[in-house]
Amino acid sequence: MSRQLSMDTVRQNFWKEEYLREKMLRCEWHHKYGSLVKAKQKAKAAARLPLKLPTLPPKAPLSPPPPPKAVPSRASSPSLEAPIQSEMYPVPPATRALLYEGISHDFQGRYRYLSTRKLDMPEKRYLFPITTNFTYGWQLGPPVKQELVFCKMCRTESFFRKNGAFALLDPRDLAL
Repeated sequence: MSRQLSMDTVRQNFWKEEYLREKMLRCEWHHKYGSLVKAKQKAKAAARLPLKLPTLPPKAPLSPPPPPKAVPSRASSPSLEAPIQSEMYPVPPATRALLYEGISHDFQGRYRYLSTRKLDMPEKRYLFPITTNFTYGWQLGPPVKQELVFCKMCRTESFFRKNGAFALLDPRDLAL
């Protein structure tokens, strides 16, 4: 863009006032919102830093517990047993043995183990539904194989438009 040659003192003063007005607006904005912007920038920078966990001091070795006094033994109640460590039932030994026979490239080993394990119903593999999506397949029973009915005319009549591609639509063809 070329300069205007008709630059007189009036126009120069106009541009000087515009520049000073914009400068004052920027200073006011920075005075009003600068601290908020800096706080947001610090929060974003802190979010990008990896989380450091505090280091724990080394534990002192525990002193041996005092010898137990003669207390009549009670049968342990089921509620005091150790909590369940796994979400899955243990794998049968025959299925686990598939892991060590051959390699996955030859459809043996891990591949065969996983495909065999996949055939079991979720109720036989897991103690309880772990996620909410598990509830969809929980206790469905054995899969039911549905046979497809092959009828060429049924497929043709339901797929193609009855009046042709460019014909006006028949009101019976429209779903209202």
